Amino acid sequence: MNPEAIDRGTDWLTAAGLRPTRQRIALAALLVGDGHDRHVTAESLFAASEGAGEKVSLATVYNTLRAFCDAGLMQEVMVDGTKSYFDTRVDDHPHFFWEDDGRLTDAPSDEVKIAGLPAAPDGAEISRVDVVIRLRRAAG
Repeated sequence: MNPEAIDRGTDWLTAAGLRPTRQRIALAALLVGDGHDRHVTAESLFAASEGAGEKVSLATVYNTLRAFCDAGLMQEVMVDGTKSYFDTRVDDHPHFFWEDDGRLTDAPSDEVKIAGLPAAPDGAEISRVDVVIRLRRAAG
């Protein structure tokens, strides 16, 4: 991993108040080291860490992604009840889920219009609205 990616990952962690451990720095460098937003699963980040020669267990990747979400560095996007993606872009924005290859990408926010939401039940408030637009290749 290049020093610039490590520095960017370390800065990302410390700005959120997270202790920059070796494993957190390695995963952060993979996530934000090039300055681009990422949509990852725990499994894809684990594979990327192995590919970079980092010794990190899958359980550590899951725990670290959870800590990054809790610190506000990432958001979890549930595609269905069994598949979670983690997004380094934390503002409210919609996503495309490409069913054919299991990818999650950003969708253009300015083209999504939500005309209204139901009132939250008594004692609750709406914290956010997730929009996931499922796509598949057209037949033909």
